[in-house]
Amino acid sequence: MEVNARKIIGAVLALTAATAAFAKPRKINVAHTITNVPYDFLDAKGKADGFEIAVLKAVDALLPQYQFVFHGVSDEELLIGTESGKYQVGTKGAWITEERAKKFIIPSQPLAASVIGIAFRAENANQISDLESFARFSGKLIPISPQSAQYSVIADYNAKNPGNQIKLVPSDVFDIADSYLWVLEGRYDAYFVLKLSYEKNVLAEDGPYHQFADRLAYVPYKGIPTWPLFNKKEAQLAEDYDKAVQQLKENGTISALSQKYFGEDVFTFVTD
Repeated sequence: MEVNARKIIGAVLALTAATAAFAKPRKINVAHTITNVPYDFLDAKGKADGFEIAVLKAVDALLPQYQFVFHGVSDEELLIGTESGKYQVGTKGAWITEERAKKFIIPSQPLAASVIGIAFRAENANQISDLESFARFSGKLIPISPQSAQYSVIADYNAKNPGNQIKLVPSDVFDIADSYLWVLEGRYDAYFVLKLSYEKNVLAEDGPYHQFADRLAYVPYKGIPTWPLFNKKEAQLAEDYDKAVQQLKENGTISALSQKYFGEDVFTFVTD
């Protein structure tokens, strides 16, 4: 009887331990950039903040089997660490590129969106109201680096509009510091730039080009979805993320968070 009792107690203890191990959430290390306001950044207390962070925290709340732990890192560390498996997820306001699609799992549901459009001379506002009218006006766009995701956006536009082309000139540098000045000088007629960047650099009172705010105008073209990058071994995690994000879209959480961090629902600009 004593032997049987020991066996029963041992089996119960083993089952209890197994149940506890099963119930313990799996730690998910999420790498994020630290200065990409309002997407991913560290607040004044050094804590992770931003729209993408807030959405991932809401995702975490819907997935009790996981515990997300956030790590603020550099762009390079994020990409290398996520690819190697040091981090299971990396988020940096990333657009999809062929290279990223090869190195990471890209989920079905985007995490956020970047609104992009053209900045041009305000004096031409009666002639330029969108990308199509700009192409008819002149199509003279500030050169774009072929390594930039913006380049492929314009290339895609040109492919869809063979009779109304934008002059897509490759640049040998990723960012041309004098782009706004080149537009004002008339060397080019528009600068393809993120809406947030235009707001920070031109519209904001402390922006470096605020003195030209009355001489420049801006119209958005479209919203480009941004995605979290999952390590190649995290297919189940990516699938669970997709289900949670769909639920957050349906219950209005993502729209509310977008209003909080961007002042508008950026997904209304995503047209395809």
